[in-house]
Amino acid sequence: VGFPDFNSVSEHGALPGQFTLHQNYPNPFNPSTTIQFDLSKAGNVELSVFDVTGRTVATLVDGGLSAGAHTVNFDGANLTSGVYFARLEMGGTSQARKMALIK
Repeated sequence: VGFPDFNSVSEHGALPGQFTLHQNYPNPFNPSTTIQFDLSKAGNVELSVFDVTGRTVATLVDGGLSAGAHTVNFDGANLTSGVYFARLEMGGTSQARKMALIK
């Protein structure tokens, strides 16, 4: 199971206009990648990573965050090669992005 680096949640510059989960970089990744997302308002956020069967393999963020751009580093060193999905949820809205781990 990959564990987040909680020190890596950071905020950047001006407030974004919408709720957006960006594509992780690099993708494909080995073993770590950066996931960036924008929040147009403060609120409770959950950012999780799932395998292709829908099983949660990591919860990277689960709690209140301020509005703005945020980044989280995800380490997949303990996962097998394959396709994973990052899903960002806030206030009944969610977005997902496909990520490929290639070892």
